[in-house]
Amino acid sequence: MVAIIAVIIATAIFHVNHTEDCLILRNGKTGKILASYPMEEGGEFSVRFKHSVNKSPVEDRYRIENGGIVVFETVYYNFGAGVQTELEEGQSLTYGKDGSMIISGIDKPIADLSYNVSPVYDHNLLINGEEISLRRLCGKDRTVSFIYERGTKKQIAKN
Repeated sequence: MVAIIAVIIATAIFHVNHTEDCLILRNGKTGKILASYPMEEGGEFSVRFKHSVNKSPVEDRYRIENGGIVVFETVYYNFGAGVQTELEEGQSLTYGKDGSMIISGIDKPIADLSYNVSPVYDHNLLINGEEISLRRLCGKDRTVSFIYERGTKKQIAKN
């Protein structure tokens, strides 16, 4: 009986103190944690949104490398302000079956990744097989910051 109680207590302590590597989303103004998602080195996520000028979809794809966030690919359908028009060394352009233009080989670390969630069109986070509305998570016309942290307790904001 004493052994069973000891196992239960040890299990409870482990779960209370259990931490994991996470992608943390914070309110860009207040720093409040909006959500966190378990993510290991090599894990990927993306942010999909509608371009404000040409009104076509854009998807920025990111990977966790060396404990940080790295943009590795961008998918878009039309040119417009702020959309890459020239390839840099090591980058390539391919076309998807749906007519998309895919720039890969970007591989640039992003020290301060943030998005201003449009008051007109939503931004969606694609992570771990889920699609999450950033508008629902943080509101319209708000900035959301993305940070990768090692050894973080999982937290999800209740709205």
